[in-house]
Amino acid sequence: MLSRWLDPAGVPFIMMACAAAAVIAFAAAPLCRRFASLIGAVDIPADERRIHKKPMPRLGGLAIFLGFIMAMLLFAEISTPMRGILIGAVIIVVLGCVDDVIRLHYAIKLVFQLAAALVVVFHGLTIEVLSSPFIVGQAQIDVGILSIPVTVIWIMAITNAVNFIDGLDGLACGVSLIGSLSLLIIALALQKPEIALIMAALSGGCLGFLPYNVNPAKMFMGDTGATFLGFILATASIQGLFKVYTIISFAVPFLILGLPIFDIIMSVFRRLIKGSSPAHADREHLHHKLIDMGFSQKQAVALLYAISAMMGITAVVMTTLGEVRAVIVLLGMAVVVTVGYLILRSRISKSAPETREDDNDA
Repeated sequence: MLSRWLDPAGVPFIMMACAAAAVIAFAAAPLCRRFASLIGAVDIPADERRIHKKPMPRLGGLAIFLGFIMAMLLFAEISTPMRGILIGAVIIVVLGCVDDVIRLHYAIKLVFQLAAALVVVFHGLTIEVLSSPFIVGQAQIDVGILSIPVTVIWIMAITNAVNFIDGLDGLACGVSLIGSLSLLIIALALQKPEIALIMAALSGGCLGFLPYNVNPAKMFMGDTGATFLGFILATASIQGLFKVYTIISFAVPFLILGLPIFDIIMSVFRRLIKGSSPAHADREHLHHKLIDMGFSQKQAVALLYAISAMMGITAVVMTTLGEVRAVIVLLGMAVVVTVGYLILRSRISKSAPETREDDNDA
């Protein structure tokens, strides 16, 4: 029985890593909150983009990182690709901490994100093949000499995509938790214990911090947390998905990370059409649109959680049961989510004049 719990490829061992990360993140969050207030890493609602009404400590992402890294050091065997992921993660977290204090120019952040992505690449983790059931006549495309730029673009895009959706209490942390749990289940199904362990540690970190971040939030995870979560999800998906399942390997990571990918694509196009910089912040993200439509923070976040869960479950079904069943499941859940959305919209229309308590505490 003991050997079963201590088997690095076993589910109990992986769940122990998740539990350890959750406990450490939960215990570290109050300390990170005090530290953020001490060094001035505080988000002050100085413009209309911000939903919260009072100054809020950032650096909550540091608690997620501490839970994750301690669980990895305690439970994981550090392979060369794993070492690259962890070194890159440290670069991202240090960058995020500095940015949460002094607000760096976006060009500086991109340079350090590029450095973190290249660290991963030079440790042997690259996207070499793209596969999809939608490619006619050829099941997969060999990326060839473009493997490095494709990998770097993917890592930087997902790193920033998660940061883009970090606009409501608990949104980015919860969406990342759903994505990491989806990847965890897929990694277990594909018998990839190393990726399962990474996702277990990340899930645990998110679980430990989420009680401090749900509406009304006690603290934000800041760029430290949002970019770290995006970075780990991006690199783990390369190792765990792009290298397996020749028919679905291209589709699955896009399903799991569908919400942040959709938001960042729409944001970039919207800003380019307006003639502004893609990095120029605005109040037109999907979560902002829901708030403007009358949804409370809790309702908007719950709806976006449901969409993320729908995409994650579809990815799991596609991996384990095939594309046809995945499409059936996706259509069924889409109907349920749509009905839920319409019910919420109906209730909002009836209670439009009323003020919602959770918005006042945002």
